[in-house]
Amino acid sequence: MTPQEMETRIVRYGDLVPCKTAFIDAHTPGSEQKENFTIIGGGVSESTDQHVHIEETPGFNIGAAGQPPKCRNSLHSHRTAEVFFVLKGRWRFFWGRWGDAGEVTLEEGDIFNIPTGVFRGFENIGNDYGMIMAILGGNDAGGGVLWAPQVVEDAHDHGLVLAETGRLYDTKKGERLPDGVRPMPLLTDEELKEFGEPGTSDVVPNCVARYWDLVALADCQPAKVIGSDALLKDRPGFEVEFLTRGSIPPENYSTDRHEVLMPVRGHWRLSWEGGSTVLNPGDTCAVPPGLVHSLLPSMTGEASTYRIRNTDDPAGATWVGQA
Repeated sequence: MTPQEMETRIVRYGDLVPCKTAFIDAHTPGSEQKENFTIIGGGVSESTDQHVHIEETPGFNIGAAGQPPKCRNSLHSHRTAEVFFVLKGRWRFFWGRWGDAGEVTLEEGDIFNIPTGVFRGFENIGNDYGMIMAILGGNDAGGGVLWAPQVVEDAHDHGLVLAETGRLYDTKKGERLPDGVRPMPLLTDEELKEFGEPGTSDVVPNCVARYWDLVALADCQPAKVIGSDALLKDRPGFEVEFLTRGSIPPENYSTDRHEVLMPVRGHWRLSWEGGSTVLNPGDTCAVPPGLVHSLLPSMTGEASTYRIRNTDDPAGATWVGQA
Protein backbone atom coordinates (compact mmCIF):
# COMPACT_ATOMS: atom_id res chain seq x y z
CA MET A 1 0.00 0.00 0.00
CA THR A 2 1.41 3.35 -1.03
CA PRO A 3 1.41 6.37 1.30
CA GLN A 4 -1.18 7.97 -0.98
CA GLU A 5 -3.47 4.95 -0.67
CA MET A 6 -3.12 4.90 3.11
CA GLU A 7 -3.87 8.61 3.31
CA THR A 8 -7.31 7.93 1.79
CA ARG A 9 -7.96 5.77 4.87
CA ILE A 10 -7.01 8.54 7.31
CA VAL A 11 -9.27 11.42 8.29
CA ARG A 12 -7.19 14.21 9.80
CA TYR A 13 -8.70 16.24 12.61
CA GLY A 14 -7.98 19.47 10.76
CA ASP A 15 -9.79 18.19 7.66
CA LEU A 16 -13.07 17.29 9.38
CA VAL A 17 -16.07 18.80 7.61
CA PRO A 18 -18.90 19.82 9.98
CA CYS A 19 -22.63 19.82 9.37
CA LYS A 20 -24.77 22.22 11.41
CA THR A 21 -28.08 20.91 10.08
CA ALA A 22 -27.60 17.21 10.78
CA PHE A 23 -30.48 16.64 13.19
CA ILE A 24 -33.98 17.70 14.05
CA ASP A 25 -32.90 20.05 16.87
CA ALA A 26 -30.67 22.15 14.59
CA HIS A 27 -32.88 25.23 15.13
CA THR A 28 -33.86 24.57 18.75
CA PRO A 29 -32.42 27.21 21.11
CA GLY A 30 -29.55 25.74 23.09
CA SER A 31 -28.75 23.15 20.41
CA GLU A 32 -28.50 25.25 17.26
CA GLN A 33 -24.69 25.69 17.41
CA LYS A 34 -23.70 22.04 17.50
CA GLU A 35 -21.70 20.47 14.68
CA ASN A 36 -21.90 16.87 13.52
CA PHE A 37 -19.14 14.91 11.76
CA THR A 38 -19.42 11.58 9.94
CA ILE A 39 -15.94 10.12 9.69
CA ILE A 40 -16.44 6.46 8.73
CA GLY A 41 -19.85 5.45 7.42
CA GLY A 42 -22.96 7.55 6.99
CA GLY A 43 -23.83 7.54 10.68
CA VAL A 44 -27.36 8.61 11.58
CA SER A 45 -27.46 12.12 10.13
CA GLU A 46 -30.89 13.26 8.94
CA SER A 47 -29.52 15.90 6.56
CA THR A 48 -28.53 15.61 2.91
CA ASP A 49 -25.89 18.27 3.65
CA GLN A 50 -23.84 15.85 5.78
CA HIS A 51 -20.36 15.15 4.41
CA VAL A 52 -19.16 11.54 4.75
CA HIS A 53 -15.37 11.23 4.81
CA ILE A 54 -15.00 7.44 4.36
CA GLU A 55 -18.12 5.63 3.14
CA GLU A 56 -16.92 2.03 3.54
CA THR A 57 -17.80 0.73 7.00
CA PRO A 58 -15.87 -1.90 9.00
CA GLY A 59 -18.94 -3.21 10.86
CA PHE A 60 -19.40 0.03 12.79
CA ASN A 61 -19.50 3.79 12.19
CA ILE A 62 -17.20 6.52 13.49
CA GLY A 63 -18.42 10.05 14.00
CA ALA A 64 -17.96 13.08 16.23
CA ALA A 65 -19.85 15.97 17.78
CA GLY A 66 -18.39 19.42 18.28
CA GLN A 67 -20.12 21.98 20.47
CA PRO A 68 -19.32 25.36 21.99
CA PRO A 69 -19.85 25.90 25.74
CA LYS A 70 -23.43 25.48 27.02
CA CYS A 71 -24.56 23.83 23.78
CA ARG A 72 -26.45 20.55 24.20
CA ASN A 73 -27.56 17.58 22.12
CA SER A 74 -31.23 16.75 22.66
CA LEU A 75 -32.63 13.54 24.14
CA HIS A 76 -32.55 10.63 21.69
CA SER A 77 -31.94 6.90 21.54
CA HIS A 78 -30.35 4.37 19.20
CA ARG A 79 -31.12 0.78 18.29
CA THR A 80 -27.44 -0.16 18.44
CA ALA A 81 -24.44 0.86 20.53
CA GLU A 82 -23.34 4.46 20.95
CA VAL A 83 -19.93 4.91 22.54
CA PHE A 84 -18.32 8.29 23.15
CA PHE A 85 -14.87 9.31 24.30
CA VAL A 86 -13.98 12.90 25.08
CA LEU A 87 -11.28 14.34 22.86
CA LYS A 88 -11.53 17.94 24.04
CA GLY A 89 -13.37 19.66 26.84
CA ARG A 90 -15.63 18.73 29.74
CA TRP A 91 -19.01 17.16 29.07
CA ARG A 92 -22.15 16.27 31.00
CA PHE A 93 -24.11 13.24 29.81
CA PHE A 94 -27.65 12.74 31.05
CA TRP A 95 -30.33 10.16 30.32
CA GLY A 96 -33.93 9.07 30.84
CA ARG A 97 -37.29 10.01 29.31
CA TRP A 98 -36.91 13.57 30.56
CA GLY A 99 -33.14 13.53 31.04
CA ASP A 100 -33.34 13.25 34.82
CA ALA A 101 -32.80 9.51 35.47
CA GLY A 102 -29.04 9.97 35.89
CA GLU A 103 -25.98 11.87 34.74
CA VAL A 104 -22.19 11.76 34.64
CA THR A 105 -19.45 14.30 33.87
CA LEU A 106 -16.61 13.16 31.61
CA GLU A 107 -13.17 14.68 31.11
CA GLU A 108 -10.69 14.33 28.25
CA GLY A 109 -9.98 10.69 27.41
CA ASP A 110 -12.90 9.26 29.41
CA ILE A 111 -15.14 6.79 27.54
CA PHE A 112 -18.86 6.05 27.91
CA ASN A 113 -20.66 3.00 26.49
CA ILE A 114 -24.21 4.35 26.68
CA PRO A 115 -26.85 1.63 27.15
CA THR A 116 -29.22 1.09 24.25
CA GLY A 117 -32.92 1.49 24.88
CA VAL A 118 -32.30 4.65 26.92
CA PHE A 119 -32.86 8.27 25.92
CA ARG A 120 -29.63 10.24 26.26
CA GLY A 121 -28.32 13.74 25.72
CA PHE A 122 -25.09 15.61 26.35
CA GLU A 123 -23.78 19.13 26.70
CA ASN A 124 -20.45 20.89 26.72
CA ILE A 125 -19.97 22.29 30.23
CA GLY A 126 -16.39 23.41 29.63
CA ASN A 127 -15.10 26.88 28.80
CA ASP A 128 -14.00 26.21 25.21
CA TYR A 129 -15.19 24.43 22.08
CA GLY A 130 -15.36 20.71 22.88
CA MET A 131 -15.21 17.56 20.78
CA ILE A 132 -16.41 14.03 21.51
CA MET A 133 -15.67 11.08 19.24
CA ALA A 134 -18.35 8.45 18.67
CA ILE A 135 -18.53 4.77 17.74
CA LEU A 136 -21.92 3.57 16.48
CA GLY A 137 -22.73 -0.11 16.17
CA GLY A 138 -23.59 -1.70 12.83
CA ASN A 139 -22.84 -0.82 9.23
CA ASP A 140 -26.03 1.24 9.02
CA ALA A 141 -25.86 2.43 12.68
CA GLY A 142 -29.26 0.98 13.48
CA GLY A 143 -31.18 2.85 10.80
CA GLY A 144 -31.57 6.21 12.47
CA VAL A 145 -32.28 8.13 15.66
CA LEU A 146 -35.30 7.79 17.96
CA TRP A 147 -36.18 11.20 19.41
CA ALA A 148 -38.00 11.90 22.64
CA PRO A 149 -41.44 13.30 21.67
CA GLN A 150 -40.82 16.72 23.22
CA VAL A 151 -37.72 17.14 21.02
CA VAL A 152 -39.77 16.58 17.86
CA GLU A 153 -42.44 19.01 19.05
CA ASP A 154 -39.88 21.70 19.91
CA ALA A 155 -38.23 21.25 16.52
CA HIS A 156 -41.54 21.68 14.72
CA ASP A 157 -42.06 24.97 16.56
CA HIS A 158 -38.73 26.15 15.14
CA GLY A 159 -39.32 25.08 11.54
CA LEU A 160 -37.87 21.57 11.23
CA VAL A 161 -39.93 18.53 10.31
CA LEU A 162 -38.62 14.96 10.16
CA ALA A 163 -40.27 12.82 7.49
CA GLU A 164 -41.16 9.16 7.94
CA THR A 165 -38.38 8.50 5.43
CA GLY A 166 -35.83 9.84 7.93
CA ARG A 167 -35.09 12.99 5.94
CA LEU A 168 -35.23 16.43 7.56
CA TYR A 169 -37.17 19.32 5.97
CA ASP A 170 -36.63 22.99 6.87
CA THR A 171 -39.83 25.01 6.54
CA LYS A 172 -37.80 28.20 7.17
CA LYS A 173 -36.23 27.56 3.77
CA GLY A 174 -39.58 26.92 2.12
CA GLU A 175 -39.17 23.14 2.14
CA ARG A 176 -42.20 20.93 2.60
CA LEU A 177 -42.90 17.24 2.82
CA PRO A 178 -43.37 15.65 -0.61
CA ASP A 179 -46.85 14.51 -1.53
CA GLY A 180 -47.64 11.19 0.07
CA VAL A 181 -44.88 11.49 2.68
CA ARG A 182 -45.97 11.91 6.30
CA PRO A 183 -44.07 13.29 9.29
CA MET A 184 -42.24 10.79 11.44
CA PRO A 185 -44.83 9.70 14.03
CA LEU A 186 -44.16 10.45 17.68
CA LEU A 187 -43.38 7.50 19.89
CA THR A 188 -46.56 6.32 21.59
CA ASP A 189 -47.03 5.96 25.34
CA GLU A 190 -46.80 2.18 24.95
CA GLU A 191 -43.55 2.47 22.99
CA LEU A 192 -42.12 4.88 25.54
CA LYS A 193 -42.65 2.29 28.29
CA GLU A 194 -40.01 0.14 26.59
CA PHE A 195 -37.27 2.69 27.26
CA GLY A 196 -35.15 2.21 30.37
CA GLU A 197 -34.62 4.59 33.26
CA PRO A 198 -31.41 3.28 34.88
CA GLY A 199 -29.95 5.36 37.68
CA THR A 200 -26.44 6.77 37.89
CA SER A 201 -25.37 4.00 40.27
CA ASP A 202 -26.38 1.41 37.65
CA VAL A 203 -24.84 3.08 34.63
CA VAL A 204 -21.54 4.59 35.76
CA PRO A 205 -19.86 1.43 37.21
CA ASN A 206 -20.84 -0.65 34.17
CA CYS A 207 -20.57 1.83 31.32
CA VAL A 208 -17.91 4.47 32.13
CA ALA A 209 -14.11 4.09 32.09
CA ARG A 210 -11.88 6.96 33.21
CA TYR A 211 -8.82 7.99 31.24
CA TRP A 212 -6.31 7.83 34.07
CA ASP A 213 -7.59 4.42 35.19
CA LEU A 214 -7.03 3.16 31.65
CA VAL A 215 -3.53 4.66 31.60
CA ALA A 216 -2.74 2.62 34.73
CA LEU A 217 -4.30 -0.57 33.33
CA ALA A 218 -2.38 -0.23 30.06
CA ASP A 219 1.03 0.00 31.72
CA CYS A 220 2.31 -3.26 30.18
CA GLN A 221 -0.40 -4.49 27.80
CA PRO A 222 -3.39 -2.97 25.99
CA ALA A 223 -6.32 -2.38 28.33
CA LYS A 224 -9.50 -4.10 27.17
CA VAL A 225 -12.14 -1.40 27.48
CA ILE A 226 -15.27 -2.77 25.76
CA GLY A 227 -15.81 -6.44 24.94
CA SER A 228 -17.02 -9.73 26.37
CA ASP A 229 -13.98 -9.98 28.68
CA ALA A 230 -13.26 -6.25 29.02
CA LEU A 231 -13.60 -3.65 31.75
CA LEU A 232 -16.99 -2.66 30.33
CA LYS A 233 -18.51 -6.02 29.46
CA ASP A 234 -20.58 -5.78 26.31
CA ARG A 235 -20.84 -7.26 22.81
CA PRO A 236 -21.92 -4.36 20.58
CA GLY A 237 -20.37 -5.70 17.35
CA PHE A 238 -16.96 -4.20 18.06
CA GLU A 239 -14.31 -4.20 20.76
CA VAL A 240 -12.31 -1.28 22.12
CA GLU A 241 -8.78 -1.34 23.52
CA PHE A 242 -6.63 1.42 25.01
CA LEU A 243 -2.89 1.64 24.30
CA THR A 244 -0.14 3.71 25.88
CA ARG A 245 3.62 3.92 25.67
CA GLY A 246 3.79 0.92 28.01
CA SER A 247 1.56 -1.27 25.83
CA ILE A 248 2.99 -0.86 22.34
CA PRO A 249 1.72 -3.53 19.91
CA PRO A 250 4.20 -6.12 18.58
CA GLU A 251 6.30 -4.93 15.69
CA ASN A 252 4.91 -5.85 12.26
CA TYR A 253 1.61 -7.33 13.37
CA SER A 254 -1.58 -7.90 11.41
CA THR A 255 -5.14 -9.00 12.09
CA ASP A 256 -7.98 -10.41 10.03
CA ARG A 257 -10.22 -7.72 11.52
CA HIS A 258 -10.79 -4.12 10.54
CA GLU A 259 -8.80 -1.92 12.90
CA VAL A 260 -9.48 1.76 13.56
CA LEU A 261 -6.90 3.85 15.42
CA MET A 262 -8.00 7.03 17.22
CA PRO A 263 -5.19 8.80 19.13
CA VAL A 264 -6.13 10.70 22.28
CA ARG A 265 -2.77 12.19 23.24
CA GLY A 266 0.69 12.29 21.75
CA HIS A 267 1.86 11.37 18.26
CA TRP A 268 1.92 7.82 16.90
CA ARG A 269 3.95 6.62 13.92
CA LEU A 270 2.14 4.06 11.80
CA SER A 271 4.48 2.08 9.55
CA TRP A 272 3.81 -0.61 6.94
CA GLU A 273 5.58 -2.07 3.94
CA GLY A 274 5.42 0.81 1.53
CA GLY A 275 5.44 3.78 3.84
CA SER A 276 4.78 5.43 7.18
CA THR A 277 2.80 8.34 8.58
CA VAL A 278 2.16 10.10 11.87
CA LEU A 279 -1.24 10.00 13.57
CA ASN A 280 -2.15 12.89 15.87
CA PRO A 281 -4.92 13.40 18.45
CA GLY A 282 -8.27 13.64 16.71
CA ASP A 283 -7.12 11.73 13.60
CA THR A 284 -8.96 8.56 12.61
CA CYS A 285 -7.18 5.80 10.69
CA ALA A 286 -8.86 2.71 9.18
CA VAL A 287 -6.25 -0.06 8.86
CA PRO A 288 -7.47 -2.76 6.46
CA PRO A 289 -7.50 -6.45 7.48
CA GLY A 290 -4.31 -8.34 6.70
CA LEU A 291 -2.03 -5.30 6.47
CA VAL A 292 1.22 -5.88 8.35
CA HIS A 293 1.96 -2.72 10.29
CA SER A 294 3.67 -1.25 13.35
CA LEU A 295 2.53 1.46 15.75
CA LEU A 296 5.01 3.43 17.84
CA PRO A 297 4.49 6.55 19.99
CA SER A 298 6.72 9.58 19.70
CA MET A 299 10.02 9.43 21.55
CA THR A 300 8.93 11.49 24.57
CA GLY A 301 5.82 12.68 26.30
CA GLU A 302 2.41 11.20 27.04
CA ALA A 303 0.90 9.01 24.33
CA SER A 304 -2.41 7.16 24.26
CA THR A 305 -4.80 5.85 21.63
CA TYR A 306 -8.03 3.91 21.34
CA ARG A 307 -8.05 0.89 19.01
CA ILE A 308 -11.38 -0.45 17.73
CA ARG A 309 -11.91 -3.77 15.92
CA ASN A 310 -15.03 -5.35 14.52
CA THR A 311 -16.27 -8.61 16.04
CA ASP A 312 -18.70 -11.34 14.96
CA ASP A 313 -21.25 -10.26 17.56
CA PRO A 314 -24.48 -8.79 16.18
CA ALA A 315 -24.78 -5.02 16.46
CA GLY A 316 -28.18 -5.18 18.13
CA ALA A 317 -29.42 -3.85 21.43
CA THR A 318 -27.35 -4.41 24.56
CA TRP A 319 -27.97 -3.52 28.18
CA VAL A 320 -26.14 -2.40 31.31
CA GLY A 321 -23.60 -4.98 32.46
CA GLN A 322 -24.66 -7.67 30.00
CA ALA A 323 -22.02 -9.56 28.04
